[in-house]
Amino acid sequence: MQNPASFYKENINKHNESLKQIKQRLFVSSMIRLILFLAACAAVYFMWSNTQIVIAIIIVTIALFVFLVSKHSDLQYQRDYLQKLIGLNETEIKVLNRDFYDLPSGEKFKNPLHFYSQDVDLFGRGSFFQYLNRTSLESGAERLAHQFTENAIDNIPQKQETIQELAHKAEWRQQFSATAALVKTKTTAASIIDWLTNYKPFVSPVMQYLPVVFSAISILIFVLAYFDLVPSFIIIIWFFLGLGIVGSQAKKVNKLSEEAGKTQSTFEQYYKLLILLENEPFKGDLLVKTADFIRSEKTKASAVIKSFSRMLGALDQRTNMMVGAFINGFFLADLRNSFRIEKWIELNGNQVSKWFEVIAFFDAYNSLGNFAFNHQNYVFPEINHDKHVLEVSKASHPLLDPAKAVANDFTIDAHQFFIITGANMAGKSTFLRTVSLQIVMANAGLPVCAASAKYSPIKLITSMRTTDSLTDDESYFFSELKRLKYIVEAIKEDRYFIILDEILKGTNSTDKAIGSRKFINKLVASHSTGIIATHDLSLCEAADELDEVKNYYFDAQIKDGELFFDYTFKKGICQNMNASFLLQKMGIV
Repeated sequence: MQNPASFYKENINKHNESLKQIKQRLFVSSMIRLILFLAACAAVYFMWSNTQIVIAIIIVTIALFVFLVSKHSDLQYQRDYLQKLIGLNETEIKVLNRDFYDLPSGEKFKNPLHFYSQDVDLFGRGSFFQYLNRTSLESGAERLAHQFTENAIDNIPQKQETIQELAHKAEWRQQFSATAALVKTKTTAASIIDWLTNYKPFVSPVMQYLPVVFSAISILIFVLAYFDLVPSFIIIIWFFLGLGIVGSQAKKVNKLSEEAGKTQSTFEQYYKLLILLENEPFKGDLLVKTADFIRSEKTKASAVIKSFSRMLGALDQRTNMMVGAFINGFFLADLRNSFRIEKWIELNGNQVSKWFEVIAFFDAYNSLGNFAFNHQNYVFPEINHDKHVLEVSKASHPLLDPAKAVANDFTIDAHQFFIITGANMAGKSTFLRTVSLQIVMANAGLPVCAASAKYSPIKLITSMRTTDSLTDDESYFFSELKRLKYIVEAIKEDRYFIILDEILKGTNSTDKAIGSRKFINKLVASHSTGIIATHDLSLCEAADELDEVKNYYFDAQIKDGELFFDYTFKKGICQNMNASFLLQKMGIV
């Protein structure tokens, strides 16, 4: 794959050049419309005495003007699309330089009761989600958040294959993301699906034919009046007759028009996304299977969605008072368009949720593929089912600056428990989050920040950031007990990797040591696997009695009156603590 930084810089230069050309064409387009308008005004002025020629000039001018406006709108779309592409590439360069704090943080996905998301900085400012997420659609962001929180360990090789394939489709991914980013969302995909599912039709079946007949008569009256074969007042009478017919259903049409206005932009962009999916050759099983949901129809899903977008757009023309009055008075446009929309909903409404799910899936997986493309030095874990749950070399946290991060090797077997001791700020908590995130990333199918990795899939559960609750009248200690009970109940039902940071912090030292030791014994007896970080060295004695328990530590040393950390994961028990030194160094004592 191409170097990410070079790829993004080349794209910015290429798209900027195209954007410059589009802006020039937009200027020419605006000038042509201005010239057409001035020419029409001049022609009407000089031919004012000949009514038939003036009418012909006006009709031709309007037709040409509508055509030019349509072409101008296409150019504006190309301009907006290129600006989105440029923005995407500029964002990637910023993120490569660790500047990502202005991106969507996923704050709304935070859940303190989740298995692990609160403890591993999965959502919120500076989170892994903020670093990785490039979804353009709300439904895509929700799908991506679910990918990280579902705690599922099935089909990991298939997920890896999907992400690897999308990583190689950098140009296509950006086309998809830029197109999706142009959706001007006025309502959520879920709301649209709910509207379509529960829609109640109101237009009479006769409207399949009446607008056609009425329109034909209108054209005939125009022609006859133009050649003075019928009096002009007939046009006025016919016009008000048409308005009366449409007005009889005005309230219901207004309601339908309101819903159409909220959804039209979504359908207009979604059909373009479906075209991208229909035309792209995928190879991986999961990608092919998902794309087949839109390819297996007799008529392409993109064509069906496009036709609906145009129907919604046609109904939206009624909001222009002059245009709306004309097309309704002479062509019963509101009733014709409403009938067509209702027929479409009847035939295709139940398929929309499936098509929307496909789009959300690709929007989410685009972010995962983008992450793999940006981190080509990361490795996809080798999935196995042997005794090693995790066997990793040179592992570090993906949010740490790679130039400063200290990588560590570690191997933990099934049913083993590591007790990690260490001085304050020596790296225990960072290590716990590194291991936790490796499991989350591996389960999602992502490559992990390591030189090599072997992984036997396992679900994750943590207790690292328990907080008290004033609203629920809970003490810190009671909140922690509830979390530990939650873990005990969970491991009765399934296999989990358990990560705990300084358990039973809310009680005195002696009580804490006794309770923590009993809890470790219970976890070991349940044949669970995991890591516990603690400052309580007495817990390390468990390794003398239980073969499953191993002691590791992070060290801190005082050299020449300064505190030194090497952040290296070592076997054994920490002997150097630093609280007293820090109190003295900072002049607190």
